[in-house]
Amino acid sequence: MPTIRDEAICVRHWDFSETSQTVSLLLRDHGMMRGLAKGARRERGSFSGGFDLFTRGEIVAIVKPGRELATLTEWTLLETFPVLRRSAAANRAAWYLADLVGRFLQQPEPHPLTWQALLDSLQGMQAGEDVERATLTFQWRLLCDVGYRPRLDLEGIEGDTVAFSPESGGVVTDTGAGDRWRVRRTTVDLLIEIDDLHGIIPDHADLPSIDRASRLLAAWTRELLGVESVPMRLLFGS
Repeated sequence: MPTIRDEAICVRHWDFSETSQTVSLLLRDHGMMRGLAKGARRERGSFSGGFDLFTRGEIVAIVKPGRELATLTEWTLLETFPVLRRSAAANRAAWYLADLVGRFLQQPEPHPLTWQALLDSLQGMQAGEDVERATLTFQWRLLCDVGYRPRLDLEGIEGDTVAFSPESGGVVTDTGAGDRWRVRRTTVDLLIEIDDLHGIIPDHADLPSIDRASRLLAAWTRELLGVESVPMRLLFGS
């Protein structure tokens, strides 16, 4: 029975009993893990008083082959993000990011790039970064990490308005057909810059442009997952 020690971010939790919790954690080096923390809510236990959403800590877990839930034995709290309780916008964004993690990363495979992207976005919002910036950055980095980087080649496509094809996963000519979404060329230009900067939004980008790019990636995500989740709808609207 291997024992794992790793840094983790709590993306979901349920009460298992009055003193115990079931949690979903994104581990830096081991990917997604669902586990049972017996006695997590006891004040003098080994879990820093229990698991809260969107907190970072060090986890110790025992993983038994064939078991759906790992046995969590320790949780040392390292970082919290109080802004998520003070700001409704930041809270909605964090719920959306956590929802994407849970839907895209269902297997216990390492995704250190997504783990770092989630941590960067949470820390960014805590430091006062615009919610729109944090959301766009995370969506881009997640999609690239899981193999769904949008194709952004504008060569041979003219005009201030282009289109995005969810079927091909990339930019195409705006023909007005129903199988593609009309997009401003400047939105694609911004995503190209973000790609060139390895997931960083350029300083000159304004919030309306960032929001349009984020909505495009959210729509692409919705098509990939085949569902518009509640957190997505709350953040972007229907």
